[in-house]
Amino acid sequence: MHDVSTATPPKILVVDDTPANLVAMRRLLARCGAQLLEASSGNEALALCLDHDFALILLDVNMPDMDGFEVAALLSETEQMRDTPIIFVTAAYADDLNRLKGYRSGAVDYIAKPINDAILQSKVRVFLDLYCARVQLQQAMRELTERNQQLHAEIAERRRVEEQVRHQATHDMLTGLPNRVLFHDRLQTAMQRGTRQHHPFALALLDIDGFKAVNDTFGHPAGDALLQAIGARLRGYLRANDTVARLGGDEFALILEDVTDVAPILERCQQVCDLLARPYALEARHGPFEARVSASIGIALWKETSDDEELIQAADRALYRAKAGGRNRCAMATD
Repeated sequence: MHDVSTATPPKILVVDDTPANLVAMRRLLARCGAQLLEASSGNEALALCLDHDFALILLDVNMPDMDGFEVAALLSETEQMRDTPIIFVTAAYADDLNRLKGYRSGAVDYIAKPINDAILQSKVRVFLDLYCARVQLQQAMRELTERNQQLHAEIAERRRVEEQVRHQATHDMLTGLPNRVLFHDRLQTAMQRGTRQHHPFALALLDIDGFKAVNDTFGHPAGDALLQAIGARLRGYLRANDTVARLGGDEFALILEDVTDVAPILERCQQVCDLLARPYALEARHGPFEARVSASIGIALWKETSDDEELIQAADRALYRAKAGGRNRCAMATD
């Protein structure tokens, strides 16, 4: 007979109330490549079906207590056995009415007694091949589903890494603020929007007064913690459509949107000075300490005739004047 190769041999259930018939079936199917289980009654067959997955059920029609039609009907109602093929084995003449009753009960075929060896083995081989093909398909689908899940996980991880790389390329590692690259991109965007929509804005360049003394006195970790605290205060103060960036060292830049006049922008920047001049409770190698610094700010209002470098240079000159004027103050560009 044809050997069926699966990881675990498929199972065939033979149901017959006559021991001699079970012995005959056992002999005929000895080399089919499947594991044979036997039941001598409908109730025993139903109990076995709860514990095993069968590739095929060979079911005697004429049994006491519960005949084959009743067993097949009950099996067809269960989720686990609904798709299991059932071949009726019957000594009675299988007329059309009996065949119809059998098919309605869930049978897929009939074999008449006395059993023809070749017919039995041929039909069993077909159903075992179908079962093995279904098992292989299910395994392939499981592997495909697993691989699909792996691919989704890999894609998600790749996107996460790409997003992290993009973020690192455009943000300051210490403070998490936009870095010089993203600052220039935001500045170009503000200028383009200003040109299209006549949308005014101001650029403010900011240096921290006294930062070097904190860094030299308490160490670089304390200096880094101070920069992080300054960045957090700036981020918390500015509006959602404004930009705060760290350009490097203790240099920061602000792009302040919706600016229409000098007085309001000077007031806002003075508030920034006041905010940054408040004490910072920090930790150093030798314990907690309080840092006190201030900010000098140079401000330039954008004009449609100026490019980004001209705007930055104007703000930088204003910043120099703020520092020269005593620090902890704002200065507006005059050109």
